[in-house]
Amino acid sequence: MSKLKCIIIEDEPLAVKVLADYVSQVPFLELKGTFKDAILATDYLREHAVDLLFLDIHLPKLKGMAFLKTLTHPPAVIITTAYHQYAVEGFNLNVADYLLKPIDFERFLVAINKIKVPPKDIRPSHETHETHETKDYLFLNVQKKKVKILFSEIIYIESQREYIRIVTTKNEYLSKMSTHEMEALLPTNDFKRIHRSFIISVSKIESYTADIVEVNGVSIPIGRGYRESIEDL
Repeated sequence: MSKLKCIIIEDEPLAVKVLADYVSQVPFLELKGTFKDAILATDYLREHAVDLLFLDIHLPKLKGMAFLKTLTHPPAVIITTAYHQYAVEGFNLNVADYLLKPIDFERFLVAINKIKVPPKDIRPSHETHETHETKDYLFLNVQKKKVKILFSEIIYIESQREYIRIVTTKNEYLSKMSTHEMEALLPTNDFKRIHRSFIISVSKIESYTADIVEVNGVSIPIGRGYRESIEDL
């Protein structure tokens, strides 16, 4: 069974102990480390891939929300805090859930059950590569049916909290999944994440500046942490 690799970024020892204990009770979670500030976590993430962050907001040196904005390709994030007033900002940053301390185990389970192992981690790497190379489409759950979507027709994908909006040359679709899950299903050379909330088709780019990409007549914002990825095209 594939496990979700996770880390805890938290400066309160008691909160770390509670979260680590909860993680240890869940068979599909694997705790890879705990960090008392975001700088230490950043150093770890430069060399290691994880699927999930448990992130406190009030951290020394660099606050949790500010840290989250620095991540170019963030994993799934569950905010853990005693302050409810940051919930809207958290969901605007596409976090998976927002847990208020003290956190009980039942609420913890509700949060982690929203996180799925990315499809690329479920399948062997050679199978993933082969799928991307040979298939030019995917099937997505749209309402109560599976809809076939051609990669060549996708213009961009937009995150809408628990859903994504897939805009194609023919139609628009809403599917209940995250942009991280969708990104794992797309051909890596044909699509580019340019913002926490947007993935675009490279072939549909008409023009761009340091702040905006135009795809098929639509202006899409470029996130501060994604500008280098546009220049690399």
